[in-house]
Amino acid sequence: MRGAAGSGAEARLRAGRRELAYAVLLGVAGAGLAIWSVTRAWVVELASRPAPLPPVREVRAGADLAPWLPALALVMLAGWGAVLATRGWVRRLLGGVLAGIGAAVAAGGGYGLVAGLTGAVSRQWPLLCLLGGGLAVVAGVLTMVRGGRWPAMGARYERRAGAPAGPVPSRRTADAWDALDRGADPTDE
Repeated sequence: MRGAAGSGAEARLRAGRRELAYAVLLGVAGAGLAIWSVTRAWVVELASRPAPLPPVREVRAGADLAPWLPALALVMLAGWGAVLATRGWVRRLLGGVLAGIGAAVAAGGGYGLVAGLTGAVSRQWPLLCLLGGGLAVVAGVLTMVRGGRWPAMGARYERRAGAPAGPVPSRRTADAWDALDRGADPTDE
């Protein structure tokens, strides 16, 4: 009976890790797609000049049309790293924030699609920005709904409670590293 319960818990842990990986990869892909598409030329305008001068070609990227888009996309990218480092209700809250940021990025891409811009307008880059924001929204909602059940980072990087602090009694290198793990300064005598 105990083996069946252990394998069920192990299967839930694997499923949680898989969901976490899918959500983070989906969110990072959405943020990367948004960052890349917002740096591309969304509009090319030609301004005529008196003869014999050729017209001036002005290329405007998505970042020129909506300067807040690259910043939000970078915050979204960093947020997916924070999802890996958090757990529980904080992770779920972060998923909601990232879904909101993804919606704002998608709205910026939608603006590029429907705005009455003059000149040669390229619709694929705003569409990719919209898609990237949409992917981040899906990943954020998934994190908000299921993130509380996903595993957290291992305790390997956390300081052990109750570990004695103080100077290192010997001069071996391993003892110095153990003192650092306890939170003690091995150079204090």
